[in-house]
Amino acid sequence: MTSEYKDIITILGQEIPLGTSTEINFNIAKLHTATKIEVPVIVERAKKPGPTLLFSAGIHGDEINGVDIVRQIIARKINKPKRGTIICMPIINIFGFLNSKRAFPDGRDLNRVFPGFPNGSLASRVAYRLVNEIIPDVDLVIDFHTGGASRFNAAQVRIVREEPELEELASVFGSPFVLYSNHIAKSFRSACFNLGKPILLFEGGKSFYVDNNISKIGVEGAKRILAHYDMLNSKFKASPPKMTSVFVEESKWLRAKQSGMFKALVPVNTHVKCDDVLGQITDPYGKVYHEVKSPIDGYIINVNEASLVYQGDALFHVTTRVKS
Repeated sequence: MTSEYKDIITILGQEIPLGTSTEINFNIAKLHTATKIEVPVIVERAKKPGPTLLFSAGIHGDEINGVDIVRQIIARKINKPKRGTIICMPIINIFGFLNSKRAFPDGRDLNRVFPGFPNGSLASRVAYRLVNEIIPDVDLVIDFHTGGASRFNAAQVRIVREEPELEELASVFGSPFVLYSNHIAKSFRSACFNLGKPILLFEGGKSFYVDNNISKIGVEGAKRILAHYDMLNSKFKASPPKMTSVFVEESKWLRAKQSGMFKALVPVNTHVKCDDVLGQITDPYGKVYHEVKSPIDGYIINVNEASLVYQGDALFHVTTRVKS
């Protein structure tokens, strides 16, 4: 990260000098009633120069746990840095959040349209402004997500391979797992990386649900990153993680061999051995009882918590190879 930091940064066209606390409205669009829809961008700048960090969440409107993490960072005033700048965007996809939907009203997944176009779809326009009017002065992005649908993710940070800076930052963050994960085309992570902006993608919990432990891991990880850059306000202390992060080289999904009523018997973070019973699939009539067994040794990093599953549905995400 550069040692030359700006006295004045520009966010959404507004110049923000050192020692400034401000909230800028990211004007997205209007409802059919002509009511304005604005996304607050909360900026806290210390008097002393330093890095600019962005904590973002809610790219998918149904991923509430990430929103709660950034909310806590703001509410507890962790976002007031000792030096440098902290930008918080708790909800990027405000439309999805309001409508309890993952996507934008135009049906597009915001996380698949980056870097966007100024005259494209609604989602594409939001992506374009985010990339061009907020990201340029940012030195590091930490983007908070959750598992989709009923799939509960163990707390994990996702990074690409062969990036020593990201590996170091992931270790500092201290989530139980770090997954090597390729960039998805047109994702926010990919767009930031292409701009030379390091980004940590945090995954934890599941859609439409706030898990207190996941929120705590996210908040504590954010504090460790701030302490790493000597930005954490002296009112707070960054506690060391309870365990060293497990770096996951490879993993696989275990899928349902038949449809039925499903019950998981092991939680995320569990280390299982080959032939351990992980769950059961039954039918409503008491005629079917199928045990879901692990074909491998590994850690459970995602559990499907749906009560009903179809043949082929992903049930458990298990590590197959970890970094020694």
